[in-house]
Amino acid sequence: MVHIYTGNGKGKTTASIGLAVRALGHGFKVYMGQFMKGQIYGELRTLEKLGVLVERFGTDNCIISLEHVQDIDREKAKAGYERVKEVITSGKYDLVILDEICICPFFKLLTTEEIIDLIKIKPDNTELVLTGRYAPEELFDHADLITEMKEIKHYYNTMGLMARDGIER
Repeated sequence: MVHIYTGNGKGKTTASIGLAVRALGHGFKVYMGQFMKGQIYGELRTLEKLGVLVERFGTDNCIISLEHVQDIDREKAKAGYERVKEVITSGKYDLVILDEICICPFFKLLTTEEIIDLIKIKPDNTELVLTGRYAPEELFDHADLITEMKEIKHYYNTMGLMARDGIER
């Protein structure tokens, strides 16, 4: 199946990691490719201990608008795209998570067509999870499950509280 976790609310990556933990409990081989992320997040050490291969295709640059996108961001996304094509077609993984890939078209790092191509090459026995805000609606026809995380209230907006270790990173 193909899952999409999108929306402006917190929890898309967290949901995919929860699914990874569940899959690991059944002996699945799990891969996570993280687009646009180069910062250190707490889950990386835990996933590594659990035997999940996590590869990252981003920099420390926090992209919040098109003006923040640099050539290195585009290069890393394209390299990540080529790498995850290999991973998906290898048949080595039961669950493949492509974290933050859904927002890549918004920032012009990848095209929607490239993401659709990844879905099309997925073997039948591989579960594929795509996360990220602003998932292009063109992806929806290719997904079997779509979950939207909707922000109702967030302490960043109400209190100005930034990302905290162990909670947001």
